[in-house]
Amino acid sequence: MKILIVGSGGREHAIAMSVAKSSRAEKIYCAPGNAGIGQIAQCVPIGAMEFEKLAAFAKENAIDLTIIGMDDPLVGGIVDVFEAEGLRVFGPSRAAAILEGSKAFSKDLMKKYQIPTAAYETFDDPEKALAYLETAKMPIVLKADGLALGKGVLICNTLEEARDGVKEIMMDKKFGSAGNHMVIEEFMTGREVSVLSFVDGKTIKIMSSAQDHKRAKDGDQGLNTGGMGTFSPSPFYTKEVDEFCHKYIFQATVDAMAAEGRPFKGIIFFGLMLTEDGPKVLEYNARFGDPEAQVVLPRMKNDVIDVMEACIDGTLDQIDLQFEDNAAVCVVLASDGYPVSYEKGFEIQGLEKFEDSDGYYCFHAGTKLDENGKIVTNGGRVLGITAKGADLKEARANAYKATEWVEFENKYMRHDIGKAIDEA
Repeated sequence: MKILIVGSGGREHAIAMSVAKSSRAEKIYCAPGNAGIGQIAQCVPIGAMEFEKLAAFAKENAIDLTIIGMDDPLVGGIVDVFEAEGLRVFGPSRAAAILEGSKAFSKDLMKKYQIPTAAYETFDDPEKALAYLETAKMPIVLKADGLALGKGVLICNTLEEARDGVKEIMMDKKFGSAGNHMVIEEFMTGREVSVLSFVDGKTIKIMSSAQDHKRAKDGDQGLNTGGMGTFSPSPFYTKEVDEFCHKYIFQATVDAMAAEGRPFKGIIFFGLMLTEDGPKVLEYNARFGDPEAQVVLPRMKNDVIDVMEACIDGTLDQIDLQFEDNAAVCVVLASDGYPVSYEKGFEIQGLEKFEDSDGYYCFHAGTKLDENGKIVTNGGRVLGITAKGADLKEARANAYKATEWVEFENKYMRHDIGKAIDEA
């Protein structure tokens, strides 16, 4: 099979690596890709939002399956464009991707179908939002309705912070049109857990659990980022939690989307909060998480192409989804100053050490080849260093050991990824 992957980050590199393991993959393309992906796939200089160009490329090159990695093209309707051209594509339609594309939609869906989530209100008028805050309990959470690169969520501890947050999101438009509408919801406390799943419109199969670290600095300090590291499985995602979520959250979400005339095929990412009152949904994503994909996919035993095709064909119930009985930890190597401002273009050294290291992975996120053929930094999150181990502690030790193999100027990372493991 000829496979096209759409995207350019660590998530797409992890997908490409999984696809490359399949005996069915004859040729892999990635648009636009990055320097790391280019080592296992042919990178194509077409942007992820250039739907017509991507579809034309898929037709001209007789692509058998296109995998959409990123949220923006999914929410924008790339799957509909491909399907209209008779092309086989993995990912939700525009109508289904609204599950991630609009936080107001997803909150209303959960309320309608009694799926556990935080209490909330939605606003499209900043003055009404400000008036609501006057009687609200602090701390409180403000969410831009649309896509904001994982950064459109503000946790406000005081009324003054909340007022500033409304101004930032709805009036100053810090997150652009994503802030035209806003969700204000109660602040929940507890452990966060990420659960990825494959869905074929009616059947859902759960992948191994994971936990992300969003804040830029150690101790969960600093600004929200796209993710500074992750581990899988989560020791807090117990058998009891799993049973509750299957009954009241996972299948309920798939059934709700079908009932709304928006059958979901692809990946649903469940962001969960394990509260004193039981698990509740923090957010949905309509694709693999990044960096969650970097710890979950290396542990998956199945041929990823088989699973994705089953999602497209509605035969997921015939797949026995299996994961290795081990653990993985990913530490993101970022450019110092991320997510605000940072320099790019520094040569990365030591990447060759991963070539013959079984159980160690280096997923490229923000890299490119310079004019001299050297791999240089090209983003805020540069690399995802992932390692497996018999258990989480071993995987964590291995991952941090492997971060020392790589050097580049202004290299930055958190040193406490997976530290919660010690408290489990």
